[in-house]
Amino acid sequence: MAHEIISPMRKLVLLLALLLPLKRVNADDLTRLQIHVTNERGKPVDRATVIVKFVSGRSLKALGLKKARLSWELKSTQEGMAKIPGIPKGKILIQINAKNYQTFGDTFDIDEDERVVDIVLKDPQSQYSAHDH
Repeated sequence: MAHEIISPMRKLVLLLALLLPLKRVNADDLTRLQIHVTNERGKPVDRATVIVKFVSGRSLKALGLKKARLSWELKSTQEGMAKIPGIPKGKILIQINAKNYQTFGDTFDIDEDERVVDIVLKDPQSQYSAHDH
């Protein structure tokens, strides 16, 4: 078995590659969101499925956001809160599904470092029938 001899220059390049961190997400490019889900009576909605997706914004490549998480799916707490620790700023889609409520979905333009988004879920609409008079 032949042993490969590594030149001192190649050793230096390999060492630098190991020591230099990958370009990480800059905290200034991320927003921390809190989604507060309530019903029309102002009561918190717990166990709602909250889906948050980055839609568009500044070029991810330009920001170096190779490691950024671009979507989250979680449940709201008893207080109706869902916390997203960091998602790129820009247009963000928020969808909420909860039993006994109409589904909610909308895109928000978010460029603050932190933001609370209040979502009010509506009761289901009554069924409509052409046979009703």
